[in-house]
Order: sequence, then structure tokens, then C-alpha cells
Amino acid sequence: MVKKKDELPDWVMDDIRNAKFEKPESLTRTGYILEVYEGDKKIDVQLYESVEDGRHIVTLDLPKNIKPSDCRTGVVYEFEINMLKASLGKKTVEFLKKEKEIEMSAIYQFDLNKLMLMDVTTDDSDSQEVEE
Repeated sequence: MVKKKDELPDWVMDDIRNAKFEKPESLTRTGYILEVYEGDKKIDVQLYESVEDGRHIVTLDLPKNIKPSDCRTGVVYEFEINMLKASLGKKTVEFLKKEKEIEMSAIYQFDLNKLMLMDVTTDDSDSQEVEE
């Protein structure tokens, strides 16, 4: 079987698939929802403060008590997030850097714990208050 140029070797895929997540770290960040994936119960969010690896855009898994239909795009929220990190093996990290020009030493999973709509007002006297 001929492999495509962009495919990763099986041993790299195995390392990524079998990576063990460490104890979750609790984060509180503000930002807004970019996209809601109702079927997958996930949301993409733009955060004002970055997460550990420098990203400002992350995908969050929604808990059972938050319905995707309750998530509104374009309004400011405070997100309470559990960040799970799984370090990759040294050989995988070196392969990704050398062969794929990707600097990645860990994979992350982000689970939403709590979502709070922020009361953001402007100096404009015509501004309206956002109600949930």
C-alpha cells in the first residue's frame, strides 16, 4: 500500500492516540463564541487571554448541562475550562519538527465547565443590556 506524502507514520499516530492526559488544570478566560457545533456538542471560542500553548482559539467540549442552542455567538462570556494536557514522546516531537515543520510537544483537550454571560456595556448612551 502506498502512503500519501502528508500521512503520518503508524508509530506517530500510535503515540498521539495513546498519549495519557495529566490531571486537568482549571482555567478562567473571557472571550466569545465563534461557532456552535450542535451535533458534536462543541463550540469554537476566541479567547482574549491565551492558553498554555499560546492559542487564542480553542474548541471546547460542552458539558451535559449546557445545550448548544443556549450558546450565542458574538457576545462576551467568561469561560471556566478544564485543560487536559498529554505530552508526546521525544521521538514523535522530533519527527513532527523535522519532517512536518510542526512544533508540538503535547496535545490538549478543553472541556467547558461553566459559561457566564458578561455584562459588557459601552459609553454609548444608546447601548442595550444583553439578557440571557
